Amino acid sequence: MLSDYERKVLRILFNYSSGRRRLPTIHELTVKTGKDKPDVMEALESLIKAEYIQWEDKSDTSNLVILEGWEREAEKPKLPNASPLIKQNDLSYWTQY
Repeated sequence: MLSDYERKVLRILFNYSSGRRRLPTIHELTVKTGKDKPDVMEALESLIKAEYIQWEDKSDTSNLVILEGWEREAEKPKLPNASPLIKQNDLSYWTQY
């Protein structure tokens, strides 16, 4: 499962490449995320280890390849139901009051 920051970096990479037809530089990633270069590099390393991106020549981000642009479904945290008192498709509240 990706951390919030890793997920943010992945989405920035994907959206930036889709909209601008190029990948952001390390400096642009620091500006977009509000973090320092070591934090950005650590997130990119985590994305490489998790096989979301591939980046063999680390001299420039233009050599980076996005393998998956979203977090995998199996890794997403499960959200609890909004309220345990309200059942799915239960219309009794609306029809009995």
